[in-house]
Amino acid sequence: MRDMADNPQAEPATPTAEARQPHRARAAIARAMEAWVAVFRRKLSAGELGALPVVLVLAAVWIIFQALNENFLSPRNLSNLSVDIVGTGLIAVGIVFVLLLGELDLSVGSISGLAAAVFAVLNVNNGVPEWLALIVAVLAGTAAGTVQGYSFAKTRVPAFVVTLAGLLTWNGLMLYILGTSGTVNLDENGLVAKLTSYYFTNDGAAYAVAAVATGMVFLMSYVGSRRRKSVGMPHRSLRGIALRTGAVAAIAFATAYVLNQFQGLPLALLIFLVVVAGLDIVLRRTHYGRQVYALGGSVEAARRASLGVTRVQTAVLAVSGTMAAVGGLFLASRITSVSQSSGSGVLLLNAIAAAVIGGTSLFGGRGSTWSAVLGMLVIQSIASGMAITDTPTAVQFVITGGVLFAAVVIDSLSRRSQEAHGRA
Repeated sequence: MRDMADNPQAEPATPTAEARQPHRARAAIARAMEAWVAVFRRKLSAGELGALPVVLVLAAVWIIFQALNENFLSPRNLSNLSVDIVGTGLIAVGIVFVLLLGELDLSVGSISGLAAAVFAVLNVNNGVPEWLALIVAVLAGTAAGTVQGYSFAKTRVPAFVVTLAGLLTWNGLMLYILGTSGTVNLDENGLVAKLTSYYFTNDGAAYAVAAVATGMVFLMSYVGSRRRKSVGMPHRSLRGIALRTGAVAAIAFATAYVLNQFQGLPLALLIFLVVVAGLDIVLRRTHYGRQVYALGGSVEAARRASLGVTRVQTAVLAVSGTMAAVGGLFLASRITSVSQSSGSGVLLLNAIAAAVIGGTSLFGGRGSTWSAVLGMLVIQSIASGMAITDTPTAVQFVITGGVLFAAVVIDSLSRRSQEAHGRA
């Protein structure tokens, strides 16, 4: 009591210090946001648009179709959308690898149909266990891609020519394997059928995946930032990492909440995201991935740097073939059948369009596996919106074509801007 009487200013000292804490926190957040905006503006001026254009297009598509039909953003439709993107999306992920080389793989549709036919004939017609037939089917896609990749690397014939020949060859082989039956129905309770029909109905599963994803993003961003800082390279600040992680957390937990309003987390979506994240790590954080980007920048420079050009090019087409096979199995799972039309139609065009619309450059050297996810979301959102608004399919093709053309134009303008700034 005597101390308080002798020093009347001592009592308010603690509340004043505490009152300053919120102001300091707000100031720190404001500084982090200002820094992020400055970096964002610098990237825009240099032509480094990133995922911004496709995100804006996706937002516009969702807003328009929600205005036309209030069921578009319903949990049921969004859950179905998350499963519908998987089959073609997996094929598009393989296309991303090829586009990073500045090449094109025209055979992925035929390879997807071939893999589905191999599985169906082995399992249904010949009684081979599903797990073994599935492995053989995927390996068939890997073998097809490897043959094309080695031919492309050794002959130096453009990949689109080699894979155009592959398109005809693998389609003919698929028809031969299916034989006169034409259509093979899969077991609706089998392993492959459950790839797209199984859901984790426990709400905790979706939230657990969201939490793990958020933690992985923070950990990898933090470790990457520390590594770059240790060698004197530009790096993200801790506040920047926190903001990025917070954005990912908001998206992840919002997605988990929406999915739980219907049937829960789809197994197909979980597999898709794990594959995309895993291959993204391969591209960005391994020696092989850096070689892929290097070849996309300049094959001749890569040869002079003694990079294994033949090995990398062969491996890239093998990855594309493998992903096409896996995607084909998911497409077969969705309709629980394989027919002579499997892998045909607009499948090839949608896979390529998804990779390009998502932001992977046609000129090579720029893009990521997440491009396939964003691009596929745009394409399938248009298809879903057209379906629930009873719009003719012809209009869907026109709109998708327009979005693809816009993506190519943006890619070209972005490259010119980067060249002007010495970044291309």
